[in-house]
Amino acid sequence: MIEHGLLQALIYLGAAALFVPIFKRIGLGSVLGYLVAGVAIGPSGLRLISETDLVQSISELGVVLLMFLVGLELNPTRLWSMRKTIFGLGSLQVFITITATAVTLHSFKIDWPAAVALGMAASMSSTAIALQLLAERKLTVAPPGQASFSVALFQDMTVIPLLLGLAMLSPDLAESGHRLLAWRPIATGAALLTGMVIAGRLLLRPLMRWVATIGMREIFIAFVLLLVIGSALLTESIGLSMAMGSFMAGVLLADSEYRLELEVDIDPFKGLFLGLFFMAVGLSLDLAQLMRQPLLVGGMALIIVLIKIGVMRALGRIFGLKRENGWMFALSLSQVGEFAFVLLTQSQDYHLISAAQASLAKTVVALSMLTTPLLFLAFDRWIAPAYRRTAERQPDRIDERNKVIVAGMGRFGQIMVRILRATRIPITVIDNDPHQIEAASRFGWRTYYGDASRPDVLEAAGLEDATLIVLAMNDAQKVISTANYIRLRYPKVKMIARARGRADAMELERVGIPAVREVFGSALEATERALVLLGTEAVEAAHIVQRFREHDDRLLREMMKASHDDAQMRAIFDRGRQAFLQLLQAEQDKQATRKKEKDAALRTDKDA
Repeated sequence: MIEHGLLQALIYLGAAALFVPIFKRIGLGSVLGYLVAGVAIGPSGLRLISETDLVQSISELGVVLLMFLVGLELNPTRLWSMRKTIFGLGSLQVFITITATAVTLHSFKIDWPAAVALGMAASMSSTAIALQLLAERKLTVAPPGQASFSVALFQDMTVIPLLLGLAMLSPDLAESGHRLLAWRPIATGAALLTGMVIAGRLLLRPLMRWVATIGMREIFIAFVLLLVIGSALLTESIGLSMAMGSFMAGVLLADSEYRLELEVDIDPFKGLFLGLFFMAVGLSLDLAQLMRQPLLVGGMALIIVLIKIGVMRALGRIFGLKRENGWMFALSLSQVGEFAFVLLTQSQDYHLISAAQASLAKTVVALSMLTTPLLFLAFDRWIAPAYRRTAERQPDRIDERNKVIVAGMGRFGQIMVRILRATRIPITVIDNDPHQIEAASRFGWRTYYGDASRPDVLEAAGLEDATLIVLAMNDAQKVISTANYIRLRYPKVKMIARARGRADAMELERVGIPAVREVFGSALEATERALVLLGTEAVEAAHIVQRFREHDDRLLREMMKASHDDAQMRAIFDRGRQAFLQLLQAEQDKQATRKKEKDAALRTDKDA
């Protein structure tokens, strides 16, 4: 046994460096590589590591950082739009899994309180394993990834209710007074989450701006880690999961100007600690018990996994996840999650299950986690061919460095590219739509495939040495978040950003990024032509349109100051409309006066 801290760290790193590349090379995936590495060096393997409590505690940081990054992708508006999936799909999954597992276990002569307690543990899934396996397949933002996340989030929200349920089942808490006291954590949890939201809105962003102004990246990263770990420990202190606290911190920063910066800085830490988490799962597997009772342990793990796959597959169909999406969703959450260990320990403390049952159940939980990567491999080999989809194309290698980068080759970007290239300005063009790239290639325009909202793609395009970047992507949110990222990381690079409408333009202008509304200029040109066709002189029509352009620019800036108040914005808009009508009427009156004076002068000359 090796006890020295640095030697243990060396063992973990060595095991990961040995097993993970091999498993990735032979197509078994990194997650299974980490799990097997943990088994190999743990008490059930070579016994190089004996004390696993410390590494399991540290490894939880991987899940915490993962949930923080997930939260960064979900601003409150988007999270609210997912409420039906979170509460509908999530609640049905938990309830049906508990029921199905309890009924199955009771049929094997396990008494009802123990069966229900074990069913509660079985209803939990591993967020880390599910999201990591989906991320490796680029499916985190796809329907199965969003559904898996929704269920995992609801499971985190049920932590306190499930602990309360165990207390209600416990024969040691038969007195009603004690059971009523068990409800207090629910109110405490609700109050804490509400307080986090309020404090985050009022204090968090100003504090982050202050830290960012220091200009030291390591201090910025240290502050973010302090925020994430502090939020996680805060929620854990009242009985909620650590993941819930870090997720809330991510959501509160999801629509901030630092979102992409946070993703870039935190992702390496997430990857490191998440790998350690998977190794810790492998360390917890009791191979001795598995060898003593292989049929019982393996059979129970198989039954639980099959129950969960059946429940998830059926619910997935109800909620619109069909074909391969339904399978990916079901398989990703088929294992029993890490929080089951907490529920099993609490069940043992409440004398709902015996020590032998708890030990057996924990081995089953760890074994179920090992099955998920294997199930994904089975899906790739036997199920996916029936639903074969085109694999996601990897970003092209960009082998040129130009002073101008245009991100987006749609209708907006094409016009800019045509004019800039006509003036012999070298341009690097990026787009993530294969059809647009193919269309551009027919005209001899080289366009690189890649998502310009990704920092690695921007770096590959040579953004650091560029003079100007044009953000002409079709996704308005990506334009805004990418513009914020570039402004923070590459302040010397000039930008022009495409805005789909007034709201997007206001968002960009608010942080000092020049915005061009994609239909504004063409609408003004169409209006000018319409005025001419209706009898207005060409010069006068051009003058009216120019007046409107100037007026609308002023109005946009006034509305930006009141963007937090819809009623005030409407009032400003109404006042602006009246002001423009008055301005236009005054211009028309002047035109009429000048025309009368001109006509009078002509008559005078004619009479003379």
